[in-house]
Amino acid sequence: MAALAQDNPWRAGIVTDEFIYTEAPFPSCHASTLAETKEGIVAAWFGGTYERHPDVGIWVSRLVKGKWTKPVEVANGVITPNFRMPTWNPVLFQIPNGDLMLFYKIGPDPRHMQGYFRTSADAGKTWSEQKRMPDGFSGPVKNKPVLLDDGTLLCGSSTEIDGWMVHFERTRDFGKTWEKSGPINDTRDYEVIQPSILQHGNGVLQILCRSQNAVVAESWSYDNGKTWTLMQPSGLPNNNSGTDAVTLADGRHVIVYNHVKTAINASRGHRTPLNVAISNDGKQWDAALILEDSQIKEYSYPSVIQTSDGMVHVTYTWRRERIKHVAFDPNRLKTKPIVDEKWPQ
Repeated sequence: MAALAQDNPWRAGIVTDEFIYTEAPFPSCHASTLAETKEGIVAAWFGGTYERHPDVGIWVSRLVKGKWTKPVEVANGVITPNFRMPTWNPVLFQIPNGDLMLFYKIGPDPRHMQGYFRTSADAGKTWSEQKRMPDGFSGPVKNKPVLLDDGTLLCGSSTEIDGWMVHFERTRDFGKTWEKSGPINDTRDYEVIQPSILQHGNGVLQILCRSQNAVVAESWSYDNGKTWTLMQPSGLPNNNSGTDAVTLADGRHVIVYNHVKTAINASRGHRTPLNVAISNDGKQWDAALILEDSQIKEYSYPSVIQTSDGMVHVTYTWRRERIKHVAFDPNRLKTKPIVDEKWPQ
């Protein structure tokens, strides 16, 4: 930690910086997710030969007494003994006083994925049989859902078929039945996917989305997600890579993202550095942390939660080789305003 602090001044408040594993039976990994259970934190991601390879499965590790357990494959895309498809983007959600849910997708590519989920009654040690979602449903496509006051689990989802479009999927009974609404964006203006949902109280929600428009795009709802405003820039840049965000218990909002703007005429920007910003209102963002800052790519696809002790936990892809875990105290951050999408010096 001392060496990291010397190399990077944006480290105030970090209390844990570690790999979930250093050795695994798969060479490549991506798209991690986090949840807090009654027995501690659980992480999941997809791993295999490489993204899109048929051997890619969903792997889980649990943080037990300060140590991560050995990764275990808990889901895969085996269709028949001779046919298998890759899995994609797991998402964990802990039902209050209930089961741990694990959403994931199976399909040959992001354009042709079907949603599935499993549940665990013992904090991720064992899992139920695979359950297929209705045709055309994928559940939360990358980032965690939020539980609304009326008991609805609201999942931010998206498709990449005829342009990039964000929509929402809802379940009022934790996966037994599903409803869908949207898409909410016009692809002539914004191509967006993978929304994170922030909660501002009194039915006000905000989403932050990955985009092909070089910005983290945002939209607001004032009726618990029934209708949404036009997509707009959030004041943060985007490199056409996944982000994640969470509303803290004190009402502040945290986003983890690559503070990188896609260059003109480029399809995407660098996936380094990896940054944390914080906001009181979801509109003005302050620079808070730099989790990684290396010319060796990539550091990407973060997941972020706040646990019951107040700490904020982040996992992310480290060079497609490992999953990294960082925890920080949000009350010890040293911040500066982000102006004109520029990270402060």
